[in-house]
Amino acid sequence: MCDESPDVLLHANCPSRMILDQVADKWSVLILAALRDGPLRFNMMKRRLEGITQKSLTQALRRLERNGIVARRVIATSPVAVEYSVTPLGETLKGAFQALHTWTMTHMPDIAKAQQAFDRRELGTEPEGVTAASLPIASTASTPANASALYFPAISTEDVS
Repeated sequence: MCDESPDVLLHANCPSRMILDQVADKWSVLILAALRDGPLRFNMMKRRLEGITQKSLTQALRRLERNGIVARRVIATSPVAVEYSVTPLGETLKGAFQALHTWTMTHMPDIAKAQQAFDRRELGTEPEGVTAASLPIASTASTPANASALYFPAISTEDVS
């Protein structure tokens, strides 16, 4: 078990570590973004999430459903269809994911610079003293105020506190 110490996520047996891993992985975040406008059937979601395999989508949806983040509804049609939606518990992640998305959009140029500097160091084409920490940080003023709305139109920047 784990306590509420600052190093809580460092403990391998802490349940919060497993939940964080299951809720914040790449496909889970993208699935929740795909479901932002309402329920979707499995195949529609697979088409929207370019690059996801059927197996990865199935596994991620099952994890999200097990954790109460996504609801699965069987539709009695011929053939039977399955629809997924975000639960009220899943909706509580909106602010956290919006903040992460905003951070990503704001710092994408900084991350690209850091990656380029790293790659040049690995190839031996950059002086040793240059590190990601020594690179200038892009101004947040260069990021449009509505950058988050471009990817998460259902979530306005006013929702993030």
